[in-house]
Amino acid sequence: MDSQTRHALKQDKFVETTQLGVDWVGEHRGTVIRWTIAAVVVLALIIAGVVVYNQRSEAAEAALGSALDVYASPLAQPGEPAPAGTYATAADRAKVANKQFVQVADQYGWLPEGAKAHYFAGLTYQELGQNASAESELKKAAGAWDSNLSSLAKYALAGFYHQTGRDAQAIPLYNELISKPTDSMPAFTSQLALADLYQSEGKKEQAKQIWAKVKDADKTGSAGSIAAEKLNAK
Repeated sequence: MDSQTRHALKQDKFVETTQLGVDWVGEHRGTVIRWTIAAVVVLALIIAGVVVYNQRSEAAEAALGSALDVYASPLAQPGEPAPAGTYATAADRAKVANKQFVQVADQYGWLPEGAKAHYFAGLTYQELGQNASAESELKKAAGAWDSNLSSLAKYALAGFYHQTGRDAQAIPLYNELISKPTDSMPAFTSQLALADLYQSEGKKEQAKQIWAKVKDADKTGSAGSIAAEKLNAK
């Protein structure tokens, strides 16, 4: 079969296939129109959703940034009036920042910035001595999908439990963080905190065992140095 014949056959096949497609569309015109309209509607909804998400995300980021600016504001010198942009006490600063963090968490709780706001709301509630609210907010942040934020919240929650006399709840959290470290919460950090907890309970041998592990595992690091100092002091 010469090339001209093959080309003609291919052309005939293309025409036949195209005609079949045209015929099918003609027979199912109503269905095709409905599918087309549905696809256009879905695409429009997706685009609208992306636009709304980006707008909300930008607003959430700005609101969280404003709250963090307050939380990082300097304190006035003791006994002196607080100039603009400063606060007389840490409690005054925490009170203002807490209000903003709570607002961000309420408005944007489904966004990453909202989850971060839960964490900082928990910290500021703790500073203000509002323990029930602090625990609630830190638990919400601990459940975040972001493992780095979640581990930070769990560490803060474990410290909160220890400070409020609930070591039985703090210990499992520290052990979880030790077994599943993250970039924001290395295992060494949680090990040292757990060792300090055991020491405060009078469980010196358990504390020494942890310090020895950290010292051996982090021979040249800061955690290893801290553990060595703890061991030498006992």
